[in-house]
Amino acid sequence: MEYTGYLDFWFTDRPLLERVAPFAALGIKQFNVFFWRQAPIAELAAECQRCGGQLYSTFDDDMGSLADPGDNERTLRSWAESLEMAERYNIPCLYIFSNQIEPIKGVDFVQRLSGNYTPGEQYANLLDQTEKIMKLVEQTNIEVRVECLNQYHFIGKILVDNPRLAADWVRRIDHPQFRLTFDVYHQQRGSGDLLWSFEEYFDLYSAVHIGDVPTRQEPGTGEINFVNIRAKMRELGFDGEIGLEFYPSTTEADVMARTQAIFPLA
Repeated sequence: MEYTGYLDFWFTDRPLLERVAPFAALGIKQFNVFFWRQAPIAELAAECQRCGGQLYSTFDDDMGSLADPGDNERTLRSWAESLEMAERYNIPCLYIFSNQIEPIKGVDFVQRLSGNYTPGEQYANLLDQTEKIMKLVEQTNIEVRVECLNQYHFIGKILVDNPRLAADWVRRIDHPQFRLTFDVYHQQRGSGDLLWSFEEYFDLYSAVHIGDVPTRQEPGTGEINFVNIRAKMRELGFDGEIGLEFYPSTTEADVMARTQAIFPLA
């Protein structure tokens, strides 16, 4: 296993570029950032490399909604642009979501659909658009990942908001470059059933993202039993990445030490 660090959550008292070096000093070599169009992506990639690491994943804040037939042209165009960007900066992983998210003054809104589509019509369109996107993806070595986003974090309706539907999405596409992420924070807030679903969909996972509920801080600050999650990971032989997608409640060094005690890499 290995840790990947989320620059949007750690060392937030300094500019984004200045977060890489202190994160690397904690032993992190793979870095993730939200919203590549808003980030200084070229400078970030260079800074990660300078610190002995890699800019590992990102996603597009102008992706459009796969669930909305009115966005079909937009989603294909934006994905072509995202793939070109990821190849240029050697970013191996891109995230995909069912709906366009619009952050406004610190609140995440779900973009309204262009028409009155049923959930079934939205899901059929999502699958069709994903197949077209994967035709572009398979010309690269990039991995695309799905995670279910919880319905309480966003204002509006996210189509893929539970692990069953996220897993169905991945299984229907059935492509080696299309994988699932087990996001503990989102799933606990939206669906629960952490241990059951981790085992049920284990063959689909490339990553586990950790963050406690309700504050999205490090393990041990909320209601999730991360010791049991770690035991299940050992039982099933999980050897992927652990994404540190949470806000440290105290100093980053202290939080890193306490996280390592629960999720030792060895």
